[in-house]
Amino acid sequence: MSLFQFLPHKKFSDFYEECRLTGVLRYLPAKVREYGDSYFMEEYSNQYKKSYYEDEPNLRSMAKRRLSVLEKVGAKPEGSSLLEIGSAAGFFLDEARNAGYMTKGLELSPKEVEYAQSVLSLAVDQKSVLAIDGNEWKETFDVVAAFFVIEHIEEIDGIWERIQAWTKPGGFLYLAVPSSFGPSFQTNPNAWFATHPSDHFFDYSVHSLKKLLSILGFEVNYVRPMSYHSYRDLSPRGKLPEWLYRLYANSFAYGDTIELTARKLKH
Repeated sequence: MSLFQFLPHKKFSDFYEECRLTGVLRYLPAKVREYGDSYFMEEYSNQYKKSYYEDEPNLRSMAKRRLSVLEKVGAKPEGSSLLEIGSAAGFFLDEARNAGYMTKGLELSPKEVEYAQSVLSLAVDQKSVLAIDGNEWKETFDVVAAFFVIEHIEEIDGIWERIQAWTKPGGFLYLAVPSSFGPSFQTNPNAWFATHPSDHFFDYSVHSLKKLLSILGFEVNYVRPMSYHSYRDLSPRGKLPEWLYRLYANSFAYGDTIELTARKLKH
């Protein structure tokens, strides 16, 4: 039986269905894309105005920050196992290995897998997360990470069943996702839909993730916005002083992108 029960969105039924159990949003116009080398490089360059490899110092700095978050919430790297779903060229995995984790990655882009394997000597499989079934892979991990990945996966039950199965009891999940609880969708939905990526099948928020993860036996222990865009906020919040806007955003995980950690309960 599916974890998700989608019904037409009360306000935006042309664009969304909403899960009545969790509040996860299914984006109806979404289309499947191939995630090869050209997609990876072009999308990154379009979004960040530099190539993925040119951005390596920033990506490694972000990786170190994320690893420090994991330590603060209780993850102990020495001797622990870590899986990254959508590991790209392996910068996060490399930093995790340096910190003491035994690492493994899944990545679709042949070029990024080749770089991770040959340059960084990482264990990365060129394989879709959904291509791995329970009979083939019974590994579990102390940490499962996926940064801006799960929204691209059309088979929502499949990805969450695997995340739940692959995370050890007492282990940690670390996600980064676009968020529907942020200034764009909450105050300017026309702009949100005009710029919505065509290959994002689902939209999450801190609220829907907390409900979903609770059903799956996880407890959220850290969440924060990854970005602050007060200029996008058409509500009175957008006119707040920046420090006060950020205080609000941090207090309520209010942002167009968020990151979140959750611990899988042991019972």
